[in-house]
Amino acid sequence: MTRRTRPQPCRWCGREVPDIGLGRRRQYCRQSCRQRAYEQRSIVKETAVPANAVVLSPEEAAELSDRVYQVRCAAEDVATAVDEGAPAAELKKLCDELMRAARAADGWR
Repeated sequence: MTRRTRPQPCRWCGREVPDIGLGRRRQYCRQSCRQRAYEQRSIVKETAVPANAVVLSPEEAAELSDRVYQVRCAAEDVATAVDEGAPAAELKKLCDELMRAARAADGWR
């Protein structure tokens, strides 16, 4: 039997799901994530909201929008610096900032 090499993200929180080896792949990293997913499916059942919809509070939507904006601005800074022939040290600094913004946006869940 070969072990799976690609990490499986939790369908609720996005964390890596541990590979137990045999049988079906687990879909959730913890019982609590499995429970939250069940609760969400129960809430939207027989409503107009699609089962795969993501529902955010206005505050969560604004925070996510801010993080995406920060990533876009950092990417634009890198592109501008490349176009202007910036030295490698400056590009490295800008790329580090872009990676920081991307990690912050990715860790939002």
